[in-house]
Amino acid sequence: MNTYNLLESIKLKTVYGELPSNVKDIYVDSRKVTEGSVFVCTRGYTVDGHDYAGKAVESGATLVIAEKQLDIDLEKTALVVVKDTFKALAQLSNKYYDYPSKKLNVFGVTGTNGKTTVTNLIHSMLKKDHQKAALSGTIGFNLDGELLPSENTTCDNLTNQQMLNLAVDKDIQNFILEVSSHGLSLGRLWGIDFDVVAFTNLSHDHLDYHETMEHYGYAKGLLFSQLGQDLEAPKYVVLNADDEWYDRYHYMTPHEVISYGLEANADFRADRIQYDNDKTTFTLHSPEGSFDVEMKLLGKFNVYNILTAMACLYARGMEVEKLVGIVRELPPVSGRMEKVEMDAPLSVYIDYAHTPDAIEKAIESVLPFKQNKIIFLVGTGGNRDKSKRPTMAEKASLADYVILTTDDPRYEDYDSILHDLEKGMKHDQYSLIGDRAEAVKHAIGVSEPGDIIIFAGKGHEDYQIVENTKYPHSDKHIAIEQSKIKYISTK
Repeated sequence: MNTYNLLESIKLKTVYGELPSNVKDIYVDSRKVTEGSVFVCTRGYTVDGHDYAGKAVESGATLVIAEKQLDIDLEKTALVVVKDTFKALAQLSNKYYDYPSKKLNVFGVTGTNGKTTVTNLIHSMLKKDHQKAALSGTIGFNLDGELLPSENTTCDNLTNQQMLNLAVDKDIQNFILEVSSHGLSLGRLWGIDFDVVAFTNLSHDHLDYHETMEHYGYAKGLLFSQLGQDLEAPKYVVLNADDEWYDRYHYMTPHEVISYGLEANADFRADRIQYDNDKTTFTLHSPEGSFDVEMKLLGKFNVYNILTAMACLYARGMEVEKLVGIVRELPPVSGRMEKVEMDAPLSVYIDYAHTPDAIEKAIESVLPFKQNKIIFLVGTGGNRDKSKRPTMAEKASLADYVILTTDDPRYEDYDSILHDLEKGMKHDQYSLIGDRAEAVKHAIGVSEPGDIIIFAGKGHEDYQIVENTKYPHSDKHIAIEQSKIKYISTK
């Protein structure tokens, strides 16, 4: 791309050295730099890109974007100093890839719980309607059926633009993004032209980063306030009318709001809900009339999730009657109250619940089917928000027997994590087992026919982070193997 055209997007800049006439690509990781490319120095939690500018030049970068003058070889590269390299990166990456989000129907979903489920539901429903769709989120980057790994729930700005551009190149019409509060606060979504944005709910999480619920809530609200003031192109905001943040988010945007809920008089409202151990049914009241809905997803929280997804797709023109038919055929989302098929007299579920609210809802979703006891395994990550740990255990106390363990311990000792959790227990029917694999085995070991077991916190994940290394771990696989030992081998 012509360098002068690329840099036109940045008004305030100081140029040192001679600019190359063209550049071939943009990088923020010096290890990936190729000949004739741009290297943008960005600051992370532990790494500052300015420290690696020299290495980028050695690898062939002919243009470096930085926030200060650097001691680099200006015979080999040009240096452009700007006020804010994150904002510069948003401008440059958008211009380099020719503003790809403007060529797509872009959905964004934020909230404490339900983001992964809702985004996967939107993706699956579009696919069922024979539309091409890409999805970026916790489970990875799904490029119309091709699953690629990703590091964060919400990727960095450059990666987002690259993924959007890849979708355009593959003639994909729809792109769905799972939007985290961290991603919004750090500007990872800058430059993405959303068409429909949605809010699931807000409850205690990430206060180690945001410090207060007010700060956390307003970070989520950036998704709606940044939807813009241009009313010529139709954009829509889908909000949970039952959540206390509804009114504040409603007034953060000039765009039309479509509401959903169970209690408030919402545009998409569910009542007459019936919960079974393999399906959920309810009556949907919508702008296009009332419909009987049946779905394979379980629990009250999944009624909210399906309402969110349906409202988002209705906003982009899909008929409600068609959506109702599609919902009937949808499988459960991987690792989200997913029932594990096993040859044992148990009902076993794996879930991603790692907040107090999600834990409570997971247990409440199986209470109607309780025959014997409910065993609930819950862990939390090391070196993360400690303030929610006692409340997590308090909510887990709804179960008859609780196993307190870890998710990803990172650099924190087992005892430290378990001690914080234990403070919230409301009864004495629990165990403390820091090693998660042993904790899963223990859950199967103490089970009896007719029990319900929920493994919470890891969901679909097939790894565990100890210090800074990922080790293979799957709650599902361990549970299946242990159940064979306990139940099948004794037949």
